[in-house]
Amino acid sequence: MKNFVVIGGSSGIGKSLAENLEKNNHVYASYNTHSVESGNIKYFHYNHESPLDTNELPEVIHGLVYCPGAISLKPFHRITRQTFMDDYNLQVGGAVDCLQQLLPRLKAAGQASVVLFYTVAVQKGFTFHSLVSASKGAIEGLTKALAAEWAPFMRVNCIAPSLTQTPLAGPLINTEEKLETNARRHPMKRIGQAEDISKMAAFLLSDDASWVTGQIIHVDGGMSTLNI
Repeated sequence: MKNFVVIGGSSGIGKSLAENLEKNNHVYASYNTHSVESGNIKYFHYNHESPLDTNELPEVIHGLVYCPGAISLKPFHRITRQTFMDDYNLQVGGAVDCLQQLLPRLKAAGQASVVLFYTVAVQKGFTFHSLVSASKGAIEGLTKALAAEWAPFMRVNCIAPSLTQTPLAGPLINTEEKLETNARRHPMKRIGQAEDISKMAAFLLSDDASWVTGQIIHVDGGMSTLNI
């Protein structure tokens, strides 16, 4: 059995992934505000503003996924520089800290996999998305640079979802009208489900994806490439 660490594994996509992986692996997942009880998953507290407590994690880690994120949509002129930096620290700085702290344990696995998260908004360009797009745009560069630097002993890939039905996206889909409007914008005529994304993440962590690295993989109902 392999050891996987899911940062941000207490809700949404991260929780779905942790529950998917626990069937055949040892899974360590973090929570921030609310403790979680879920099967054999070993939950531990983590906040991106503090160092990761590695004492609760195994010495050999076969896969690491960084899920924390934020969706703050507002006009550019209303966003302060500090807000940009706070968002960057959550979505990029936290990932960097976790990767650096766990790098020796990932190397110890011989062949490890890292999965990060991007957003379709970076490629498409949506109004009021400057905050999230700036942070997630940095994730694309980080993914490709680390995939090159860490080959061949570690694979690094990134998933770019579109709007997905998770607590994080709640304010965008909290009425039937909003849900239907957002569904119609996608060629597949529905928004994503956590399982749509977590299944791809599980694949990228698996040996079946052993020749996949440095990729930005869109799981977005066709939003990034189709105009229907």
